[in-house]
Amino acid sequence: MKIRVNGEEKKIELDQENALLSTALHHMGYKPNTIVVELNNLIINSMKWEKVKIKDGDNLEIVSIVGGG
Repeated sequence: MKIRVNGEEKKIELDQENALLSTALHHMGYKPNTIVVELNNLIINSMKWEKVKIKDGDNLEIVSIVGGG
């Protein structure tokens, strides 16, 4: 499956049946408690990642949250 992540095309090995957003993020190495995800111009609440499926050609924007002082 090919998707765009932060403007860059990526190929991830997921079949359409199990192409959950949470699974894709895990395969790409993202930690769920440190990011905000936008899928096709819609921010997805992290509690819904286990239910939202992605498909070939989708666009993801992923922003990492950084703490500091």
